[in-house]
Amino acid sequence: MAKVLAFNVSKEKGIPKEEMDMVTFLEDSGIEGDAHAAPGLRQVSLLSGECADKMRAVMPEVANGCFTENITTEGLSLSDLSIGDVILLDGQVLLQVTRVGKKCFGVCGNRDMERDCVMPREGIFARVLRGGTVSAGCPMTIITFNEDAI
Repeated sequence: MAKVLAFNVSKEKGIPKEEMDMVTFLEDSGIEGDAHAAPGLRQVSLLSGECADKMRAVMPEVANGCFTENITTEGLSLSDLSIGDVILLDGQVLLQVTRVGKKCFGVCGNRDMERDCVMPREGIFARVLRGGTVSAGCPMTIITFNEDAI
């Protein structure tokens, strides 16, 4: 079963995020209090915990949020998702995948510490379709986008 391993928030861009037990998603904005919360295509970032675990094998100090991801997941292959797919968090918050991967701007702490940043390759981004307050550990359900249904 897919679930949220951790929510991570930072008041400044480009620095590791702090793990939070509970967050509030704001419709068409992102996570309340996060520096990336704003209208656009990259309101929320996700990275699989399994990907972070691979990094911990060579860098044990890597914590959730270290790659500036807002949501660290468990039990879900994010690379299998497509643009348009919808993620349902705890039966209430809806996120729509808007981007897979990103260009690395080299301004985050991972580059400063000469870490390999996995977000450009394995992170995904989403916008908030429906907000709400959810806690870490909540279940995630994927609703696959089907162009033929339109």
